[in-house]
Amino acid sequence: MSQEPISNNKTKVCPTCGTRLSENAARCLVCGTEFNAQPGPKAVKKTQKSVQASRMPEITLSLPSAVGILAVVIIVAAAIMFFVLRTGGGGGDPLTPAESPTPSLTPTASQPPTATLPATDIPTATPIPPEDYTVSASDGSCSQIAFNFGISVQSIILENNLASTCPISVGQVLKIPYPTATIPPPATSTSLPVDATKNACETVPITVQDGDTLSSIAANWAISMDAIKEFNGLTTDNVFVGNSLLMPLCMRAATPGPTPTATIPPPYPASNLLLPADGAAFTLANDVVTLQWASVGVLRDSEAYQVTVEDVTSKQTRRLTDYVTDTKYIVPTTFRPKDNVAHVLRWWVTPVRQAGSDDQGQPIWVASGAVSEKRVFTWVGVAVAGTPVP
Repeated sequence: MSQEPISNNKTKVCPTCGTRLSENAARCLVCGTEFNAQPGPKAVKKTQKSVQASRMPEITLSLPSAVGILAVVIIVAAAIMFFVLRTGGGGGDPLTPAESPTPSLTPTASQPPTATLPATDIPTATPIPPEDYTVSASDGSCSQIAFNFGISVQSIILENNLASTCPISVGQVLKIPYPTATIPPPATSTSLPVDATKNACETVPITVQDGDTLSSIAANWAISMDAIKEFNGLTTDNVFVGNSLLMPLCMRAATPGPTPTATIPPPYPASNLLLPADGAAFTLANDVVTLQWASVGVLRDSEAYQVTVEDVTSKQTRRLTDYVTDTKYIVPTTFRPKDNVAHVLRWWVTPVRQAGSDDQGQPIWVASGAVSEKRVFTWVGVAVAGTPVP
């Protein structure tokens, strides 16, 4: 059985979407347009021709092709955005923000000065008032009371305006000062022997002239070449015109003939007393008392320290004067008090120089420096009568 040619089948075209449908179709299967009237054959043909002339070309894509095209579009858009950001719209580093013009500084009105608060006063320690103490029958003397309270006899004498013998009686009310720590004297810097010698030696500055040599200078000034070299820090015997040298007069050799005038060094400063502390108390347990002071420099063979110790408690003031070359002196036991009263002893030190000898051959000393400050200490000679109060 033979099929009819396709051209003989009667169809119609949807006027909306251009889909070819059967002649009896009442609605378009694609766009849903309903067909109400059946135009004649001629009208259908005309409509078909006009619709076919206005149809757009159809493009059919599969799903994988559409996804690929979409990915390409996204990649191209990202590349364009990357280049736009990299170039910064005309050059420059995309990570570096464009420099903005620096605004001109606006003058700022100066603030008025801030009021400074007054400094707060540093609180100072309030001294503790003295304690009242009634003398009992077991208190033998001021030294026993001072020993019990750990203070010096001199502090009791000064606080109560007593005589130097510190007389007390049973039932007497005494003002006992609060014991205070004795601050040691500050350390003093003592010059080295070499520096002390240079400082004590008188010098005369000279300038080396044309034709001068170290030997000729030494001969003119009666000073050895080694002494000039050592004093001026020279390492060789060469001297040059225009050099400044110091001539140490204390190293000059003795000049024959009339007795030369001795070169006297400048006076020494006052010695700083070290031990014992001012107002220290010594009891029966102390057999000796050692006095110490700081050195004033290197003493010469004819110089010494004059140590003076005097007992101001005795009715007739006793004084001990001795001479030492060391910076300490031990008070002899013979000067120790012979009673049970605390004696107040005052001492000081003076640098001295021997100026000659008397008829009996004893040296004559003269002061060669300033007198030191005076300090006192107390010393009890024998056991105190009575039983001490615990």
